[in-house]
Parts: sequence; C-alpha cells; structure tokens
Amino acid sequence: MAGTDTDVGKTYVTAGLAVTLRKLGIDVGVMKPFAAGIAQKKGYKSEDVEIIAKASQTDDPENLVNPQFFPIPASPYTAWKNLKIKPKISTVISAYKKLSKSHSMLLVEGMGGIMTPILKDYYVTDLIKDMKIPSVIVTRTKVGTVNHTMMTVEMCKKYKIPVKGIIINDFDSDGYKVKELTRDLKNLTNVPILGSIPFIKDMSDSSLYRIFKKNLNMNLILK
Repeated sequence: MAGTDTDVGKTYVTAGLAVTLRKLGIDVGVMKPFAAGIAQKKGYKSEDVEIIAKASQTDDPENLVNPQFFPIPASPYTAWKNLKIKPKISTVISAYKKLSKSHSMLLVEGMGGIMTPILKDYYVTDLIKDMKIPSVIVTRTKVGTVNHTMMTVEMCKKYKIPVKGIIINDFDSDGYKVKELTRDLKNLTNVPILGSIPFIKDMSDSSLYRIFKKNLNMNLILK
C-alpha cells in the first residue's frame, strides 16, 4: 500500500482490505516495515500497526509486523540522523520473507509518500522493488492530489514497480468530486481506479467489509 503523501489514509485502507480479505476466506497477514511517532504505552508501539494487526486478526510477533519503530514523527532517514538509529533494511526484508511464508497474502503498508527517504539514495520505492511486490496507490480528493498521484505513478514506472491500481480515499469535505477525479486520474495515468472509499464512522468488521466489498474492485486487487 503506497501513498501519494502522508495522512492519505493508508492505514485505514490497509485495515479495511485486511478485514475484507479475511471475510472472503483468505489467510491475510499485515506488515508495516517502518513506523514512527509517539510510542503507545500498551500493545504495539505504533498505533497504525495496532490498527492493521487487529483488522487482520493475526498474532504474528511485533518484530515481524513492524521490524523497526522510530519514536519521533519523521522519515526513517531523518530519524536516523536525529536519533542515530540506522534503518535496518536486511531485517525488514527478512521479516517480510517470514510473514510471506506464513500467510496466503500479505498486505504491506508503506510509510508516508512513495519517495520517503529511508537511507541516503534509498527510498520507499527501493524497498518495494527489493520486496518484489506490486503496489496499490492510495490517494485522496483534496486539490493537489492529481499532481501527487501522477508523480507517484511516474516513480513506480521509473522503478519498474507494477501498479495494481489506485484507491481514492474520499474523506476530504472540500476536495474533488470522486466521479470527476476518477475520470481524470484514469485518463491521465492509464492506471485502473480500484474504487473510492467514503469517510467511515463505524470501524467495525461488518461495516468495513460492507463498505470495501461494495466500493472496491476486489477482483483486480486479487488478480
């Protein structure tokens, strides 16, 4: 799950997909290679990781689901420079391989936008490429999203990352109309639009399953 920016709703889309796939009878695991922010006092250090782990109802160890957590809200690169904690790429890849063997399908949530720096000259795009996985791009409806989405698609092309499609997270009250944005992104990027997710108040399994099953093309996601 790649984002066009930070705070586009990758975590909630990942959680919704995890619930939906699980209810479709698929053994789905989840992973967020790098997470950052204020550590929670109980449970997983990262609130995002806790949300997706709960959605998938998996009991995989935290050190596999989230191999590295940085206790400041920053990119792995900035956290490395500020905290002197170097991002561990090999540990992440190893955790990914172990989780992949444990589940029929694995959802990997990225961090920030697709060019978020992890090391110097090593970005989220490099990690996706090293994992050899396709990407689903999560975008929003806020003005400016066309630019961000097109740049994200172009970077995927540059890094030869297959893109399954784009999910529009429709939680901005002052954004583009979904119908118009769907039309424009489809025409401009030539990437399938997998659907749009409305603002969700009820985060229960039944609610997420109903909304995601109704609004997304699950056949393209599973293809």
